[in-house]
Amino acid sequence: MATKAELAGQLAVVAGFENPQAALEQYPTPPELAAHVVHVADLNDDIQGRTVVDLGAGTGMFTLGAALRGPERAVGVEIDRDALEVARENRRRVGTRTEIHWVQADATRAPIRPDGPTTVVMNPPFGAQSGNEHADRAFLATAAEVAEVSYSVHNAGSREFVEAFAADNGGEVTHAFAAQFDLDRQFDHHAADRREIDTEVFRIEWS
Repeated sequence: MATKAELAGQLAVVAGFENPQAALEQYPTPPELAAHVVHVADLNDDIQGRTVVDLGAGTGMFTLGAALRGPERAVGVEIDRDALEVARENRRRVGTRTEIHWVQADATRAPIRPDGPTTVVMNPPFGAQSGNEHADRAFLATAAEVAEVSYSVHNAGSREFVEAFAADNGGEVTHAFAAQFDLDRQFDHHAADRREIDTEVFRIEWS
């Protein structure tokens, strides 16, 4: 099995968004962050032999990272057709042989019901845009519907919200850890060419 650093290296070839949409908060997930989350999931036996679903898959970073760790299958759900086209190209770059299904759909409307053990890995919108606060709530609701366990990336300071949401929806946060999100400038409202965002990752078991 590849180490976390080796997995990050494999994911370094994954291309980001060609025309990112601010309304969808389309920021590329750094390969180091994806490798870290997938590695933790693998150590908890939440990848191998399971269906892994990436909600809001973007160009496929989490989908492909999970696919490289031996799941039964991987599913990337993304509403943006252009992003899915890039994701398909990224699969060829990464070279995984795992069965992958790319689904163009709204990830907040539970478009799939996988059979068997299912894990969700996702980097949902943080709700940073005005009028879109707590956009990650709907993604967590989908995870609660389709999976036994989920891993999700949120803005730092989200623990109280995530724990309360999980408790209200039959879930329990079992792991939480901080992670850094390096973000390059890609929208006009970004003042700096590069900034570091503090995030938190949560593992939730859903009943």
